[in-house]
Amino acid sequence: MIDVRCICAIGQRGQLGLNGQLPWEGNTDPLFVEDVTRFFALTMGHVLIAGPKTVASVPEFAFKDRTIDVIRSHENPEDVLKRYPGRRIFVGGGIAVWNVYAKYIQHWDVTRLPYDGEADRWFDPAWLVGGPLRTA
Repeated sequence: MIDVRCICAIGQRGQLGLNGQLPWEGNTDPLFVEDVTRFFALTMGHVLIAGPKTVASVPEFAFKDRTIDVIRSHENPEDVLKRYPGRRIFVGGGIAVWNVYAKYIQHWDVTRLPYDGEADRWFDPAWLVGGPLRTA
């Protein structure tokens, strides 16, 4: 069985994004820094698949100690996952990606951060059970 996981952070009300970024991007509060550090520690040595925007935001150092693959909407998710037999695969985020890959994710690691500000993208709890998914 393929080991497919997701690690993500959300705000207090499920906020995921704002204007194409994490709403708390650049916040130097220790809780936010710890979350980013934890993400890179947990994905180290594994596979990270994500859309082009997410991969473009990954710092250069991260490409040295994990396999990072840009996925496209026209690709069959099962074919993408089969590229990595025996590997742990983390599905990088965004609504469009999770709408397609949620049904394959066996483990969700969701951190709720102390952010309660604006957002234009929200976490959909239906992803956790592979239920009906929203488009925005």
